[in-house]
Amino acid sequence: MKRFERGFMEYTHKQRLQVIFGIILCMLLAAIDQTVVIPAVPAIGADLHGFAHLSWVVTAYLLTSTATTPLYGRLSDQFGRKTTLIPSILLFVLASCLCALSQTLPELVASRALQGIGGGGLFAISQAAIADVVSPRERGKYQGWLAGTWGVASTAGPVVGGWVTDHLTWRWIFWFNLPLGIAALILSQIGLRQLRQVTRGGRIDFAGAVLLTLAVTAFLLGLSWGGHTYPWLSLPVIGAFIAGFILIAALWAWEQRASTPLLPVRLFANSSFNRLVVIGFLTALVMFSAIFSLPLFFQLVFHANAAQSGWEIMPFLVASTIGAYTSGQLARRSGRTRGLMLGGLGATMLGFLLLGILPDTLPLAVIVAVCFAVGVGLGFILPSSLVAIQNVAPRADVGAATATLLLLRAMGGAFGATLAGTILTMRLGNAIDALGNSHIPATTSPALAGAFHITFIAVAAFAGLGLYIGLKVEDVALRETLDSEPEPIAH
Repeated sequence: MKRFERGFMEYTHKQRLQVIFGIILCMLLAAIDQTVVIPAVPAIGADLHGFAHLSWVVTAYLLTSTATTPLYGRLSDQFGRKTTLIPSILLFVLASCLCALSQTLPELVASRALQGIGGGGLFAISQAAIADVVSPRERGKYQGWLAGTWGVASTAGPVVGGWVTDHLTWRWIFWFNLPLGIAALILSQIGLRQLRQVTRGGRIDFAGAVLLTLAVTAFLLGLSWGGHTYPWLSLPVIGAFIAGFILIAALWAWEQRASTPLLPVRLFANSSFNRLVVIGFLTALVMFSAIFSLPLFFQLVFHANAAQSGWEIMPFLVASTIGAYTSGQLARRSGRTRGLMLGGLGATMLGFLLLGILPDTLPLAVIVAVCFAVGVGLGFILPSSLVAIQNVAPRADVGAATATLLLLRAMGGAFGATLAGTILTMRLGNAIDALGNSHIPATTSPALAGAFHITFIAVAAFAGLGLYIGLKVEDVALRETLDSEPEPIAH
């Protein structure tokens, strides 16, 4: 390990791998728990006699993990990664045990909310810890491990959840987190021991944390209510979005005068930072729209069963891992990420355009191949945007900058799934009414296929918007050492 004159460390490849392996299980825990419970929802409803509010088993985790991500990012900047990660793991494991022991649906929802608070820390601190040991230019060398973790979590979550529910009981979904959490605690202790503990102290921005939590909650409630619990133009949905914007304005005003702000306003003075977080939002919107709509597309248009649609979407998920690894290697060689992001956004846009205009009489293999290309494109964008964000942020704000991107990605993912669901619900409803049926027709109708085509074209438009914004991002060279700083951000 080399020490530079300003006190920063340069780590060996072995030490970097120790840190990455130490936190990779933390990321897997947080990621898989977003989806592993979905197949168990019907069994949970039957066991706890609470079908009316079952969606909150998933929503509660999403709300709290999303809302607390920026708080953990900032706290880890102030008090160190190890100091903040350990309580997150312990809270996550404790909440998992409470989930397994829940006897009523309200108890389970409250426990899932508590689990999400721990999960938010696993997300933010893990990503920030990597930035502590690997310079931006070298970071792509290790992106394959991280992308593989997300790919495994995305693919394995529903499969594992369904198997455990069928062969054991839904409670074992949460009990399995106990040994995994203990393993994550031990490995993270070993890995983070390599880090030089940097603590800056300062007051915790509780007011900013409360305002941000309330704002995120308002937006996610509006998205989850719209078109399901209430009509989109109903007072509760519109009121939730208005409340969200008011709270964001209040947060912005507060952060400008807070002594140790949760979201440093100086970050937003950098136009490249602003554009990169918007690209992160749009990329997650596109990806989660695909994850939501593609299995339905295979089932309703190509008549695959649930298991077959899972296998047919797997190349898309695997491709994102391949794209992430490839882009990491290219970023290391070129020292830049802007071209990789633009290439990924362009490939994603063209892929969804093809899905929107190609006839459904083509062989399924052709559609799967296009989905594979889209996955590679998304794989190029996700790590490149993260590395670019960490590259433009001052070292003191890396945790906050990383958490801001993760927050926008989470919001974009929720919006993307909601957008796809809304378009499909509206169009499929029209198609069913026109055919005089009360169920999805056994044979593919032009109206049914058209609903998916409109969804894919809408998603392509968002990818195109990301491409347009990406053209305006400054092509900054990646820092080659940990001790170097980006150009100062104007105040």
